[in-house]
Amino acid sequence: MGRSGAHASRTMMLEELQVLLDAAPADSCKSDYMALVVGSNLLGKGTAKARELTAKHLVELYGLDDTLCLFRVFRHLWQQDAQARPVLALTLTLARDPLLRLSRPLMLSKRPGEPLDRKEVEDVLDQAEPGRFSAASLKSFAQNINGSWTQAGFLHGRARKVRSQPTVTPTNLAFVLFLAHLEGLRAQRLFSSDWARLLAGSPDELVAMAQSASRRGLLIFMNAGGVMEVRFPGYLTPEEEEWLHE
Repeated sequence: MGRSGAHASRTMMLEELQVLLDAAPADSCKSDYMALVVGSNLLGKGTAKARELTAKHLVELYGLDDTLCLFRVFRHLWQQDAQARPVLALTLTLARDPLLRLSRPLMLSKRPGEPLDRKEVEDVLDQAEPGRFSAASLKSFAQNINGSWTQAGFLHGRARKVRSQPTVTPTNLAFVLFLAHLEGLRAQRLFSSDWARLLAGSPDELVAMAQSASRRGLLIFMNAGGVMEVRFPGYLTPEEEEWLHE
């Protein structure tokens, strides 16, 4: 997804995404989303240029294209569980936005109640590509990144950010296990991936959530004598399955 992404100028835009997905039918295609944002000005932007920029950033963050498996699965899960939506949105954005993704190890290293200084995020960005960004850019990017983690419930506070525990559900687990599956992990390894670590549960808690997700029909989970199998029926098209197994 390149070297920058929407977090160079925006947060993950959760409020705008919520309004858009509430208005668009679940089977909408990319042109339908663009018509709502740009043509109908669903999000109430003041100028045509602002509408176009908003649409551009939403596409960068989420794809908004049902031919993309990540967005297609995300949209399906979004419809299933309102409580899961903030973390679902952050998870998809992490998969697509390189600036936000740089902050993940730092965020996961923090325990609930531990403060997070904006300078820590600036340092992470600067260390990734020393000298690439100005001090003003680093400050702006860090504010946007912290804003996204806050919208998802991983941080709280305004001037002083503190690590918090977001609301997570079996729907969130289904999505993170699917992302780990796309990276080639299988069985028990799915539950120890960086994606699963995002939910911060113990192994037993994650397994319990997987069982709940299976009962809800979000995935197929089998656990016999500690040997696990996780499958995602209907998540991928036959062509995408071929790509995955090449």
